[in-house]
Amino acid sequence: MILLDRVSKKYGKKGVALDKVSFFIEPKEFVVLVGASGAGKSTILKLLTREEKETSGKIVVGGVDYADLKEKDIALLRRKVGTVFQDFKLLPKRTVFENVAFAMEIVGMSNKEIKNTVPKVIELVGLAGKEKNYPDQLSGGEKQRVAIARAVVRQPKILIADEPTGNLDPKHSWDIVKLLERINKRGTTVIMTTHNQEILAKLNRRVIKLDHGRVVSDRVGFRLEDDESVDGSSDEPDAKSTGSRKVSSL
Repeated sequence: MILLDRVSKKYGKKGVALDKVSFFIEPKEFVVLVGASGAGKSTILKLLTREEKETSGKIVVGGVDYADLKEKDIALLRRKVGTVFQDFKLLPKRTVFENVAFAMEIVGMSNKEIKNTVPKVIELVGLAGKEKNYPDQLSGGEKQRVAIARAVVRQPKILIADEPTGNLDPKHSWDIVKLLERINKRGTTVIMTTHNQEILAKLNRRVIKLDHGRVVSDRVGFRLEDDESVDGSSDEPDAKSTGSRKVSSL
């Protein structure tokens, strides 16, 4: 589970990135974060992976209270949280197999484990037969599949997908979302950010909307005809939805 309890993040002269944000994500849930650029989505993701530290409030992930997290424990935490980026971040001089295997190599897994696991994950993401291809021989959608394979090869409990369809056409975008759903059904909690309204409408998952560092809506489902947009143009909290999920302090 993931709990943010009245979490704030301030960046000195840059101002407030998050202002007392609270929400709870159940294990194996699929949640989408939306909001305009600067709304606080990326800050939340950085807090969850401990790239940044909260200014105040409480963060608990998988029973681990981040207030008690020591520097030496951060690497272990990140093994439990896989991350997928919009720009793929693949190693250009490594094959598909080598890119996925790299995530296992850096944590010291054996060659036997790598040889047994990597082909299964490549097949899971639909790239069987492309193991020897290099990134420049792949389409954008295929590159993102490699990135997802690399993120899940160590079987993380949580997968963070930061605008995973941002550089893809509509067909490949939906293919990637369906792949994320498949991974979610296998027991992985998925947190995705997106600006794509059509994906939100088709996905019909829980959507948490942020605006100026605050949660202004938290509900299941999104309709294209909704007055509020995912780009954060509405400053008013959704009274019906923000109260739909209660967050208790620890």
